[in-house]
Amino acid sequence: MSAATEKIAFLRASLARVDGLEAHARVSLGHPAVDACLRGGIQKGALHEIYPAAAGNEAAASGFGVALAARVAAKRRVLWLRPDFAALEEGELSALGLLELGLDPARMLLLRAADAASALRAALDALSCKALGAIVIEIPGAPKILDLAASRRLVLATAQTGVTAFLLRMMADPETSAAETRWLVRAARSSSENENWGSPLFETDLVRNRHGRTGHWVMEWSCDDGLFRTADPGAVVSAPSDRPAAAASESFQRMFRVA
Repeated sequence: MSAATEKIAFLRASLARVDGLEAHARVSLGHPAVDACLRGGIQKGALHEIYPAAAGNEAAASGFGVALAARVAAKRRVLWLRPDFAALEEGELSALGLLELGLDPARMLLLRAADAASALRAALDALSCKALGAIVIEIPGAPKILDLAASRRLVLATAQTGVTAFLLRMMADPETSAAETRWLVRAARSSSENENWGSPLFETDLVRNRHGRTGHWVMEWSCDDGLFRTADPGAVVSAPSDRPAAAASESFQRMFRVA
């Protein structure tokens, strides 16, 4: 049997096992239009992908991932997995930034791996721990090991335990995967009259939804309530990131500090 035939057989068997598992609950995000599109909210026990919509929006994508993980995990801990070199590219995680986004830093576990392959192996091991509320898997670039088969293994692991995984892809273009949803995220500019750092705005595109429609929304995150809300109509969406006028929320910038 050829390697390609073996891979196809593996994928078909994995799909059959996933389809046979009981669906996990959905968690409302608090935004009526988004919840309706997601048929009640973000799917627990599933794999979700988050990409920066354009260069310069990596911090926005990370902030959005933190917000989703905090919402899904509730009171349980969140594990953040990242390769060692990610800190050099994107900066270190900041406890202050996490706190400003509403996630108690004491609930965040950080695990550094030697490379993408090690990070994926650690993610599969972590997904077997039902005590975790969610895991964030940060994989920069486009390593060959992160293929359709790898995403299938992550999907199967999340479905078996109910632990939700958020795959954060920096410096990468969307690729074929088995993820439940795929989000493209950029920072949106808050109204000049809004000085509340606990209400960052995300301009989001849901470009993949296995069980429903896709859509585009500007969503406001409330760190106090732990919910997304419909953005204030007076909010101004930032210009594309390749223009000087592009802006990122100050909370996002403070979430990372260059090592």
